[in-house]
Amino acid sequence: MRVLLQRVKRARVLVRGEERAAIETGVLLLAGFSGEVTPELPQSPEWGKLVGKIPELRIFPDENGRSNLSLRDVQGEILVVPQFTLFADCRKGRRPSFVDSADPETAEGLFLELVRALEGLCPGGVAQGVFGAEMDLEFCNWGPVTICLDRRDFA
Repeated sequence: MRVLLQRVKRARVLVRGEERAAIETGVLLLAGFSGEVTPELPQSPEWGKLVGKIPELRIFPDENGRSNLSLRDVQGEILVVPQFTLFADCRKGRRPSFVDSADPETAEGLFLELVRALEGLCPGGVAQGVFGAEMDLEFCNWGPVTICLDRRDFA
């Protein structure tokens, strides 16, 4: 599992021009799953550590402008978007290969588990993109602040 976390002032997902999810201040979370993961991943220690880190990262400014506040502290929202391209292999040729991404059935199940886990941890609310759809993302990256979290770093 790999997530790309971006602090945002606002974010929304559109499918065929129709808004499907939107948040204000919070985090846009692009989430991808590799082919090496199994549906049992949510029971693993690294899952718990990575998911638990998301609402606790101190990436929001306090009254002095220092990044001392977490998503939980600011009651921020999360928009979770499935992103299989986080496991693109670009080592050969010019066309990325996605053979390292999880199969769609496994990835969708893990994506939904991630959304449920975050709903239990984030008081500001959790919105989600549409699995398997071609989506347009509109967001204002605040900072910019962009952080990559990989499950292997929490093993």
